[in-house]
Amino acid sequence: MERFLPISKEDMHRRGWEQCDFVYIIGDAYVDHPSFGHAIISRVLEDAGYRVGIISQPDWKDPHSIARLGTPRLGFLVMGGNMDSMVNHYSVSKHRRKTDAYTPGGLTGKRPDYAVTVYCNLIRQTYRDIPIIIGGIEASLRRLAHYDYWSDKLKRSILLDSQADLLIYGMGERAIVEVADGLNSGLSIEDLTFIDGTVIKTKSLDAIYDYLMLPSYDQLLKEKRNYAKSFYIQYCNTDPFAAKRLVEPYSPREYVVQNPPQKPLSQEEMDHIYDLPYARSYHPVYEKAGGVPAIEEVRFSLVSNRGCFGGCNFCALTFHQGRIIQTRSHASILEEAQKMTQDPMFKGYIHDVGGPTANFRHPACEKQLNQGACPTKQCLFPQPCKNLLVDHQDYLDLLRKLRHLPGVKKVFIRSGIRFDYLLADHDDTFFQEMVRYHISGQLKVAPEHVCDPVLFLMGKPRHSVYKRFLAKYQELNRKFQLKQFVVPYLISSHPGSTLKQAVALAEYLHTLGYMPEQVQDFYPTPSTISTVMYYTGLDPRTMEPVYVPHSPKEKAMQRALIQYRNPKNYFLVHEALVEAGRTDLIGYDKQCLIRPKTQKELLQKPRLETRTSAHKGSGMDQNGRTSQSKKHASRPTSSPQSSRASVNSSSQIKSRRKRY
Repeated sequence: MERFLPISKEDMHRRGWEQCDFVYIIGDAYVDHPSFGHAIISRVLEDAGYRVGIISQPDWKDPHSIARLGTPRLGFLVMGGNMDSMVNHYSVSKHRRKTDAYTPGGLTGKRPDYAVTVYCNLIRQTYRDIPIIIGGIEASLRRLAHYDYWSDKLKRSILLDSQADLLIYGMGERAIVEVADGLNSGLSIEDLTFIDGTVIKTKSLDAIYDYLMLPSYDQLLKEKRNYAKSFYIQYCNTDPFAAKRLVEPYSPREYVVQNPPQKPLSQEEMDHIYDLPYARSYHPVYEKAGGVPAIEEVRFSLVSNRGCFGGCNFCALTFHQGRIIQTRSHASILEEAQKMTQDPMFKGYIHDVGGPTANFRHPACEKQLNQGACPTKQCLFPQPCKNLLVDHQDYLDLLRKLRHLPGVKKVFIRSGIRFDYLLADHDDTFFQEMVRYHISGQLKVAPEHVCDPVLFLMGKPRHSVYKRFLAKYQELNRKFQLKQFVVPYLISSHPGSTLKQAVALAEYLHTLGYMPEQVQDFYPTPSTISTVMYYTGLDPRTMEPVYVPHSPKEKAMQRALIQYRNPKNYFLVHEALVEAGRTDLIGYDKQCLIRPKTQKELLQKPRLETRTSAHKGSGMDQNGRTSQSKKHASRPTSSPQSSRASVNSSSQIKSRRKRY
C-alpha cells in the first residue's frame, strides 16, 4: 500500500507523518501513473522532499470531506481532473454523459460541475487563511477571462471565482517546486508574484513591471470585439522566451496578472520526471468498484514527447503545453518499456509511443530552444515554414529499438500523426516502416474537413495535402500487401462551415463509400481560437467576420449530412439538401446521397427529427484538442481493397495528456 501516497490518516501514521505539507484535492480517482497530472505533480513534490496526501473526489456538499487528512503545513493543491469537468460531464449538445472514465467503475456524479471552483470554495468554508494553489487543464485554460460555452457567458478568471491564491498553468513541474520552496522558506503566498508559469491576483500594480495591459473585464463584456483582440494578445504571448507579462483589470483595485510560461524542460528533466517511482496503476481501494477505466488506454503506452507545433485552432495545446517540443531520451523510454514487459497483464503489445502528436520528436526549428516560437507565424500552416526541420530519424530509431525488446510483439502508434509533416519529409523510410510495423489495423489522422476555406479557419492544411497522403498510404499498403485503414477525424459545424460546405463534405464521404460511426460536432472549450470565433463571430488573427452555425437545427443538419446513410437522419439530410439548393443529390443516380420519398412520406416526418440529439460528440481531444483531448471514433476508411471494418470508440480517454 505504501507504493501510493497517503489517502487517509492511517496511511500517514504508517509513514510516521503527523502532518502533510500539501493536501492535493483532485476530481479524478487517484491513479499513480505519469499520464495523470496529479500523479506527476505529487511525485515531483515528493522527490523535492515534501509530504503530499491525496483526497480524491471529495463530497463537495460536505466541508468535512476535505479535512480528512488534517490541516496541511504549507497549503492545498486543487485540480479538477485530467479533463475539464464540464467537458467530462457534458456532450456538445449539453446532454449529460453516461460514464466517467476517470471515476471508479466509470460512474458519473462523483465530481461537481466547475470542480476547481467548487472544491476551492469548499476549502474556504473551513480554512480561511491557508494558501490554495490551483492547476490542471481546467484552471490552466480558464486563467484569464474566458468564454464559457455551458453558461453561454464570458466568465472572470477562475482565480477570482475560486478564491484561490495562486494558479499554475501549463504542465507546472518547475513552478510547483518553486512555489513549495518559497512557502517552505517562510514567504507568504502573496510574496510569490514572479514565478514563471503562474497567475496571481493583486490590488496594486506598483510592484508589477514589464507588462502588457489587456482590456478590462468590463470592456470585454461591453464589446465582443474587445475579447477577440484580448485573446489574440494572449495567443501571441504563449511562448516562454518571448512572452510578456499580461495584466487583466477587473476594477481599479483588482487585477489578475499572468506571468510568462515556464521554460521548456530539458531532456534530462523530462527523463527524471518520468523515471519517478510511479505505481503505474489506480489505488487498490478502487478494486471493488471495478477499477478506473481510464488506465486501460495508457497502461501499456509510452509518453515520448509533449508540446505541439501543429497549431490547430480548435486545440488548446498552445495555451497549455505550448508549441516547443520536449522529449524523453531513448534510454528512459526503453527502461519504462522493459518494466512494462514484466507486468503480468502485458501481452506483448505496446499500445502507443507518442504524445499530442506522435511524430514530433524535436523542436520545429533550430532557434526555438533559445529564442522561442514565432509569435505570429505557424510552423506548418498555411504551409510548412522554410525553416522547419523535418526529420523522423530519431523517432524511427526509437521505434526500432522498442520493437526489438524481448517480450515485445508489436509497437503501435495510436496517438495520431501529423500527415502534412510526414509528407514534408523527403525520406519516406519512416512512412514505410510505420505502415509495415506500427499500425493496428487503422491509422488515426485528422483532416477534419474537405473545404479549404473551413480548413483555413481550423488552421489545417489544404485538402489536397490529405489526398496526397492518402494516395501514398494506399500505395504503401499495396506494396506490403496489407489491408489497413485510415480513420479520419471530422468536425461538423466548425466556425466558417456553411450548409453548402457540409454538403461538400458529405459528397466526399460518399465517394469513399463509408459513413463515420461518430462525428465530433465542434465543441467550444476555453482558450482556443475557434472558440473565440464561435463567441465573437470574428477571426481574432485578422478581425474579419466569420460565419458561425449557432442554431441547433443547422448544427443537427450539418452533423446528419456526415452520417447521411443513417435512416434516422433522412429527414434532416433531405431538409439540408433542399435548403442548400442541392436537390440534385436526392435521387437514384450514383452521386445521390439519399433516395426520394413521396410527398405523403415527407409529410410523415417525425416532429422531433430536427431536434434530435445530433450532437452526441465525444469530449476534449487528449492532447489538448477539443478535444478531452481530444476523440471520436469512426468507421475506418481508405483501405486499398475494402472499407468494411469497424473500430471501437476510444471513449473520453485517449490523448488526455494535458496535465497540471
